Amino acid sequence: MSYVKIENLLKKIQSLYKLVTVAYKRVLELSEGAQKLVDTDNEDIFDIALKEIEEGKVYIDENNKKEKKDK
Repeated sequence: MSYVKIENLLKKIQSLYKLVTVAYKRVLELSEGAQKLVDTDNEDIFDIALKEIEEGKVYIDENNKKEKKDK
């Protein structure tokens, strides 16, 4: 299990509520077979989702208020 600091995540998504919502949606996508957007050997979908947010691969587009993913 890798460790992602909450402080780093909150720099990417400033609201804890939004952060939890985005992470939850991404975990669901990963559980349904979506490809990982980060290079990691970790297989825990929760850790993968948080790492993707930390690296800016999954974020909220504040203009459209939708979750976005970069490939």
